[in-house]
Amino acid sequence: MSALLGIENLRKSYGRSVVLRDFSLDVDEHDVVVLIGASGSGKSTLLRCIDLLETVDDGVIELQGRDITDPRVNADEVRSRIGIVFQSFNLFPHLTVLDNITLAPRKVHGVPAELARERALVTLERVGLKDRADAYPDHLSGGQQQRVAIARSLVNDPVLMLFDEVTSALDPELVGEVLAMLRDLKSEGMTMLVATHEMGFARQVADHVCFLDGGRVLERGAPEQVLGEPTQDRTRQFLRRIIEAGRL
Repeated sequence: MSALLGIENLRKSYGRSVVLRDFSLDVDEHDVVVLIGASGSGKSTLLRCIDLLETVDDGVIELQGRDITDPRVNADEVRSRIGIVFQSFNLFPHLTVLDNITLAPRKVHGVPAELARERALVTLERVGLKDRADAYPDHLSGGQQQRVAIARSLVNDPVLMLFDEVTSALDPELVGEVLAMLRDLKSEGMTMLVATHEMGFARQVADHVCFLDGGRVLERGAPEQVLGEPTQDRTRQFLRRIIEAGRL
């Protein structure tokens, strides 16, 4: 069976700064792949390229066997099949939770208002926030706001979810509720690509861990191998710093 997501020889640069260098990675359906690495290793840029928020310089990204880097591809249609959640919640403060979630389906994807509302309420129930549908973001905790952001990405029933350091903007006591949400998604069979510094989450939930360095996958394997017995000196150096910071 071919991978749900296939990335081959992806290259992305900003001016003279090369961020992704001939980057290749396959993600099978229902797998959770966790990306680790220092700041600047290419994790966020990779996720943005997959969601077509960045134009790649070279290489191919295939989603369900279809080349989504083809310039003739409808980016909005592709994004309807991919959910992406960032470290900042990016919620509109003047809109209710329900309106935040229904905005893109109605305005971008042409979903009728009542159907969009029904889907949004089902998704809010899925993340445990149906009772806050009429609340405004400022009346929610950071963890709740991030769960709303996740619900907004889930509402179109994507085949792939991308998470970019989704707990880094949260107070430590709120991290757990968001990570629990990701565990629930894994149990439901969601395919996920997760950039994170939460090594405990990687150990518990990941099917594969990829250590990125210099815009490439330097090491890939099961969590217990990459985090417990890494083969590359650069991986060991990175993990030592994580341990020193108390995050492993």
